[in-house]
Amino acid sequence: MQEIGNKIDFGYDSLDEAFPPCDPGVEPLGSRVIVQIRTPKSKTKGGIILTKEAQETESYNTQVAKVLKIGQLAFKNRNTMEYWPEGAWCSPGDFVRVPKYGGDRWTVKVQKPDGTSDEAILIIFDDLNLVAKITGDPLAMKAFL
Repeated sequence: MQEIGNKIDFGYDSLDEAFPPCDPGVEPLGSRVIVQIRTPKSKTKGGIILTKEAQETESYNTQVAKVLKIGQLAFKNRNTMEYWPEGAWCSPGDFVRVPKYGGDRWTVKVQKPDGTSDEAILIIFDDLNLVAKITGDPLAMKAFL
């Protein structure tokens, strides 16, 4: 972990480390979108074990998420069921910015490459609550405390 001012760099090695593959165990209904927020690291590259408080701070401050599933009515006019003129704002696999608060949160167990398990944090948002599609490197975006 590297701290620069109020910016904390948790130093992920890959997208799979930050967003481990997982099955949310649910299908989104209506206009809802399921996203997976960046999984907080449990230790630094140097081997220092991070406190639960530091991990929780990272999970609640991150606004970077990977789109996992999209409901059937997402990005559609609710009256005509036609897609919005600009089309879908994102697709499964895209990375987006999400609100810091809100949504329905839960965790699911995931297997890490080293054989240990961790938890992925998932959130359901309404399609209108997504803030932006990330066009750059999602790992380059840092949490600000």
